Amino acid sequence: MKRPVRPGIARGRRTASRLTVFGVVQGVGFRPCVYRLARRLGLDGWVANAGSGVEIHIEGPAAVVRGGFAAALRKGLPPLAVVERLDARPAPVSNRAGFQIRKTRETGGFVFISPDIATCDDCVEEIETPGERRYRYAFTNCTNCGPRYTIVRGLPYDRPRTTMSGFPMCPDCRREYEDPLDRRHHAQPIACPACGPRLTLRDARTGRKLRGGVAEAAALVRAGKILAVKGLGGFHLVCDPRNRTAVARLRRAKDRRTKPLALMARDLAAVGRFAAPTPAERRLLLSPRRPIVLLRKTEDIPLIAPGLDEIGVMLPYTPLHRLLLEDLGLIVATSSNPKDAPIIRDEEEGGGLRGLCDAVLTHDRPIAMRADDSVVKVVSGRPVFVRRARGYVPYPQAVPEKLRSGRVLVALGGELKDTISLYKSGYVITSQFLGDLDDYRNFRYFEETLAHLLRLFDAKPEAVVTDLHPDFRTTRYAARMGVPHLRVQHHFAHVLAPLLEHGHVPERRVLGVALDGYGYGEDGTAWGGEFLLADYGGYERFARIEPVALPGGDLAAREPWRMALAYLDRAYGAAVTELPGLPALRRIGRRRSAAVLSMVRAGVRSPLASSCGRLFDAVSYLAGASPERLEFEAEAAMRFEALADPRFRGVYPVSIGAAGPGGTAEISFGPLVRALVRDLADGTPVRVVSAKFHDSLARTIVRVAERARRERGTGEVALAGGVFLNRRLLERTEKLLAAKGFRVFRPLLYSPNDESLSLGQIAWGLDRIRTGGI
Repeated sequence: MKRPVRPGIARGRRTASRLTVFGVVQGVGFRPCVYRLARRLGLDGWVANAGSGVEIHIEGPAAVVRGGFAAALRKGLPPLAVVERLDARPAPVSNRAGFQIRKTRETGGFVFISPDIATCDDCVEEIETPGERRYRYAFTNCTNCGPRYTIVRGLPYDRPRTTMSGFPMCPDCRREYEDPLDRRHHAQPIACPACGPRLTLRDARTGRKLRGGVAEAAALVRAGKILAVKGLGGFHLVCDPRNRTAVARLRRAKDRRTKPLALMARDLAAVGRFAAPTPAERRLLLSPRRPIVLLRKTEDIPLIAPGLDEIGVMLPYTPLHRLLLEDLGLIVATSSNPKDAPIIRDEEEGGGLRGLCDAVLTHDRPIAMRADDSVVKVVSGRPVFVRRARGYVPYPQAVPEKLRSGRVLVALGGELKDTISLYKSGYVITSQFLGDLDDYRNFRYFEETLAHLLRLFDAKPEAVVTDLHPDFRTTRYAARMGVPHLRVQHHFAHVLAPLLEHGHVPERRVLGVALDGYGYGEDGTAWGGEFLLADYGGYERFARIEPVALPGGDLAAREPWRMALAYLDRAYGAAVTELPGLPALRRIGRRRSAAVLSMVRAGVRSPLASSCGRLFDAVSYLAGASPERLEFEAEAAMRFEALADPRFRGVYPVSIGAAGPGGTAEISFGPLVRALVRDLADGTPVRVVSAKFHDSLARTIVRVAERARRERGTGEVALAGGVFLNRRLLERTEKLLAAKGFRVFRPLLYSPNDESLSLGQIAWGLDRIRTGGI
């Protein structure tokens, strides 16, 4: 049957345009928004999801079609939509009346999907209003909120390609879904108590179904039990944070002695009882992304974040969380994984939850892709990601125009805190945090995520980029992929990540400051305190921290007293045995000291490393801030930072030598160690010692930057590497550099730690394509 032709309008007075919109435009209410706008402007045509994004055909008066429509669309986007590009071209006029939302067309292309988004205010109102049909329903959502990335199995984003495909809509939901004027129009996770997912409470040990739901689960938490709760990207382990017995049991179950636990609070009032968030931190807590935000403590809750001055907290981001917290107010909400394993997404996965909790509050909506909570802190009013995952992934990163290529690249990151990045059609998608791949369970998660990204974005890599390290699992995996394999130095990739994020142009060098614990160097040695003159095409090692022995190799990264002895030996030589009796040295004991010093001096199992992370370990132990054996990475540095006096300003001496034969200057912290030891022997408070150390490192960075500007003319500095998760160091370094007139690039949307390696690897790979290297 032919469509009706709009009466009374001659073809000559009308014009038509075909628009293709590229960005986060599927699953966010974009098509209904276009529909409403077209009707308001009196335009005819249609809108449809396509593999390349969203296609729009409009007909009407020329002034509206050629300019007014696009301008109005950009001003009135749905809350979650992001338009990266809008292409328009003339189209034939059909003169057919009305505007419609067409079914999705199966075409190739690259379309983005929204991250998972916290429950919107409209849905919250429904959940809390008696008489609404979704009153107290734990899976309420609409086009402006709810699950996205964790439920999608394929694109274009339609219900049959999500984990909601097994839930046929009831007549009421179908009516909302099909009504273009309803905020649930084409909301793919749409559900209600009549047709949607349902909660089940089970005994964790036997699997037996228990009576009740949210209220009974909350009662178990109040009674001191540990509860596993199925969220968007996996299970949380939940308990009462003020019940020391419950928290201690949870720590034993997870084999997590001191590593911080995250909290979830009902609202900002609950947060204010133990922390004082700044305005920027409050905005993050209340944002639709709902990350865990690291806040300064005003009250220490025992066993939650021992030895630290900050605590991680988030607000509820699903209806289930809101319902659970109505009476509880505050809970521990930590990921439900055994130590070093990925977050559990299914009750029976890997032996299940039996050994971790007493009861399980689960539901029957499957999780397509697991994802941890994101973790963010605020430094100088801007975010610093500790972990980027739920709420931010898979948001796209645009690539500078001169780096863009028609080829498809994938980068596999490193070994620790891994991520995968995929480049296609001018954008990079970086995966959620995947953990440390030296654990086989995380490596399976890596393989699962890689396959998911390639399938989701219809990508066939033409080259793969990895770290330089020959023994990383990612390096070996890439060698078997059957495409050209590029390998790039660890710290160089670190530096390139913030350059790509900030749209830095090719062939303009910056001073890249990459400070971390370890990275495989071009010369086969361990690097970790690097100052690189770099652009996308290559780098020059301008300066480095003076290499110091790692007594015991990898063991030195877990036992900071070893690094304390190595730095004392470098600072004092044979006179180390004549040092005043520091408590830290007495803890080591003469026998262990003699054995380790012998190893260092003989070069036995003591490789050299220019590692800034190991410098932090050494001074933290000497100051008495660090335990003898670390439970988690950067524990010594975090404890030392927590002790720093925020008001004190002062520095220790640091020696920066002339450039050596290879053109690289060496930075010696021997003078700093000697001055620090004198301070400790004289009874200087540790809070002052810590403050002086942090300021000394910040000023050293500025001194090297000033030398690079004098000698090489660069006035731009990129800060990268896990050491810059240190709030005091990053804040002081940024302020000092800015005061000296430097332009500073540092990560804002990604973590400075090894999570950003894959992004930097993509940048280098694209430059190789640009210059004909592959």
